[in-house]
Amino acid sequence: MNDSSWGAAPGAGQWAAPEMRAAAPAGPAYDVHDAQQTRPMPVVADTSYAGDAPYAGGDADDRDDREQGGVRLSGGPLFRDEKPQEPMPTAPPPPQKKRAGRDLRAAIGVGVGLGAVIVASLFVVKAVFVGVIVVAVVVGLWELTSRLSERKGIKAPLPPLAVGGAAMVVAGYVKGAEGAWVAVALTALAVLVWRMTQPPEDYLKDVTAGVFAAFYVPFLATFVAMLLAADDGPQRVLTFLLLTVVSDTGAYAVGWRFGKHKLAPRISPGKTREGLFGAVAFAMVAGALCMQFLIDGGSWWQGLLLGLAVAVSATLGDLGESMIKRDLGIKDMGTLLPGHGGIMDRLDSLLPTAPVVWLLLVLFVGSG
Repeated sequence: MNDSSWGAAPGAGQWAAPEMRAAAPAGPAYDVHDAQQTRPMPVVADTSYAGDAPYAGGDADDRDDREQGGVRLSGGPLFRDEKPQEPMPTAPPPPQKKRAGRDLRAAIGVGVGLGAVIVASLFVVKAVFVGVIVVAVVVGLWELTSRLSERKGIKAPLPPLAVGGAAMVVAGYVKGAEGAWVAVALTALAVLVWRMTQPPEDYLKDVTAGVFAAFYVPFLATFVAMLLAADDGPQRVLTFLLLTVVSDTGAYAVGWRFGKHKLAPRISPGKTREGLFGAVAFAMVAGALCMQFLIDGGSWWQGLLLGLAVAVSATLGDLGESMIKRDLGIKDMGTLLPGHGGIMDRLDSLLPTAPVVWLLLVLFVGSG
């Protein structure tokens, strides 16, 4: 606190009131009888006092240290009628602005880059996009099994999962749902057999986690390949991606600006009911536009239903992975994508949404 807030500091031989000036002369030599309201005090070290504790040798009304305008009056006469100055009230800190939990610049840059790769591969050669799905599946399986091993000691076998996951995606694209189911069964069998080459301890736990991983990542991703297999496959996949991204964006934008009521505080404290309403509204509008202008034979009212279903499934998928990460005690599944976390942190809402979009499009406009 500066001196100006308490007034100017007194000079030598000068005090605030005239009568006090007379009582405390400037020089060290003065007549003791002239100072009727004062008594000399010995010079003491420049130490601060705590609370109301009196100075040794004095009474409770006398203090060895006084401060006036930032100047300590030690070793001089002490006035009994002097009262300590009240501290100036401090201004409250400015309100903190809401900030995003991630690096938005990095997140936007990575998102734009991924979007460019996806769109380019989607509309150039379908097989290239199938390769993109396979890469995402394998990396996602690696992240999931690595976190299970690090945090829980669960050793789900990655090699059969990676090979089986790639086979599921290709089989779904080539043979449809029947091929995908066969690949799932063979992958589960491969997990059981692969784990037999290791000691029997924790066998059941490891193979259960392996079968779960096979269904959670590659099997759900297979529905994206099945969307792509239709004649208007690129438009269907683009609709699926747009609705999911728009749903997540609407939830974030509305929840960040207006969110007050928690949606599932024990699972994901950052999600709000207002954010869910934003996801539904954004996705329904985007669904109506996509069904009207992108999907052959589609209608705007079908897009409203599709958008509603996507908002619900994307939110549930996000909450599902949040539940997994809370159980594992981690924030992100990986660090591969700056501003996003890992691949699994981007697939969380896409994976459960893929079968929903595939089924509704088959019901609305056929398998193509």
